[in-house]
Amino acid sequence: MSGIRPNKLTIQRWRYMFVVMVLAILPVAGFWHIASLQVLPDVDRGYEFLQIQGQARTVRTETIPAYRGVITDRRGEPLAVSTPVVTLWANPKLMDNRAPELTELASLLSITREELQQRLARYANKEFMYLARQVTPEQAEQVLKLEMPGVFGQPEYKRFYPAGEVAAQLVGFTDIDDRGQEGMELAYDHLLTGVPGAKQVLKDLKGRVIKDLALVRSEKPGQNLALSIDLRLQYTAYRELKAAMGKFQAASGSVVILDVRTGEVLAMANQPSFNPNDRSQLSSDALRNRAVTDLVEPGSTMKPFTVLAALESGKYSPETLIDTNPGSIRVGRKTFYDHRNYGVIDLTTLLTKSSQVGTTKLALDLEPEHIREMFYRVGMGKSPGTGFPGESPGSLPDYRRWPSIERANFAFGHGFSATALQLAQAYAVIASDGLKKPVSLLSVNDVPLGEQVVDPELAATMREMMTHVTQTGGTATRAAISSYDVAGKTGTVHKVGKFGYEKHRYVSMFAGMVPADNPRLVTVVVINDPRGDDYFGGAVAAPVFSEVTADALRMLKIPPSLENIQQEVVLNHRQPGDAT
Repeated sequence: MSGIRPNKLTIQRWRYMFVVMVLAILPVAGFWHIASLQVLPDVDRGYEFLQIQGQARTVRTETIPAYRGVITDRRGEPLAVSTPVVTLWANPKLMDNRAPELTELASLLSITREELQQRLARYANKEFMYLARQVTPEQAEQVLKLEMPGVFGQPEYKRFYPAGEVAAQLVGFTDIDDRGQEGMELAYDHLLTGVPGAKQVLKDLKGRVIKDLALVRSEKPGQNLALSIDLRLQYTAYRELKAAMGKFQAASGSVVILDVRTGEVLAMANQPSFNPNDRSQLSSDALRNRAVTDLVEPGSTMKPFTVLAALESGKYSPETLIDTNPGSIRVGRKTFYDHRNYGVIDLTTLLTKSSQVGTTKLALDLEPEHIREMFYRVGMGKSPGTGFPGESPGSLPDYRRWPSIERANFAFGHGFSATALQLAQAYAVIASDGLKKPVSLLSVNDVPLGEQVVDPELAATMREMMTHVTQTGGTATRAAISSYDVAGKTGTVHKVGKFGYEKHRYVSMFAGMVPADNPRLVTVVVINDPRGDDYFGGAVAAPVFSEVTADALRMLKIPPSLENIQQEVVLNHRQPGDAT
């Protein structure tokens, strides 16, 4: 019996070819997909797409902070500089609220672990929260060394003020985002602020910068600003003002020193003040630059301009006599008194003794518009134009009909208001032979021409008359400076309250120029609300003027006149018992 032969397995040819083709196509399709992902640029979701997506997750554009311009005094001494700091921030979504490192992080941030956990919980749905603003680079390095996921540092700049409270109201300060908020920082914020730059960086999964890739644009630092003040004079003015504030228990005060030739403010000190580097205890009362914002009735410091108007009228000369008997005068329902009956006096004595009766008679004899126009010409009733934020123009009323009482009040500085800076500018007119020059808080290179508002000879005559105020018999002997002739005038006014003038509260002032024969400096001192028995300008403000201006003359090397030097030598060589 023959054996049974097994059936031969047959496969249809088309199936075989199909399998072969599939096996052949699979590697080709795989290679094509790989090529589309890594080589071919124009296919959908190709390698360019993947690169963009990858870079979007690792390449970032970071801001390069711009350096804010430096503020200096006229000699280049820094008043405001920017120092590098780091702001620490976190992405709460990347942080573990239960991580053991939170304890050390909280300690470095000077808070408790519980406080930090509460903040993270509050921002749990956010991708940004501040941990600490503007810490030192050393403090930031300690935090970043922890290498906690979600904790980052951003380089920034923080403003520092080397002069501290000495020039605080003038220089001002910036906020935490480096924007000007007060003073010159605010007035010139557009110049001081730089333009931030940008760069592309490569970051790892923890957000740390691995590599700087490209500079998108360079940062542009802000412009530097040179102020007109001399920090040496500023320190002196601040020191003497602060001492006077303590001695007389005054509420506030200001000192302004002007350069007569250029109109530059060489010092502008105010009290009370504050430390711009630590504003945790800052009060709004200390913020004001009182020399340019606070208004006072200038009082008797305006009498020289009333006398100047009289001289200008042609009806009077320094020797013109005025009868002040019996030491008082009644105008309407108001009676004005002198300290005593000075009898018949000339205009120079009127200034020397600050006679209310003599000034009143002078005012009633002149056209009221003439006196007001004189005040306006020297700067009353209009802003000095320094550009300082909040600068006040004061007030200078103009009446259609001038009652006699208003004419009298106006003549000795009542019924209108001015700032210490306006008063300094007015005195600078007399000091510069009748030229009114613009006042500047910035250092100037060229001497301004100014405007001739008073006859030069009359200005010189007025300076000579005003020197008697600081000499024996005058109201401001304490304003005298050894070896120098000082021309100036005191002022003492009652403070204005809710119900009119307050009986026992005063503002004490002194304004003067030196050397009187060729003035280089004008100094104005205003002491508000001194308490105690001494409140007259000659007792309170005049000594401050003397100390501040004497130091300024020495620092600026302004010599006295040869005549004064010779007189000083003679006095120093006299022996006790010599005839005087």
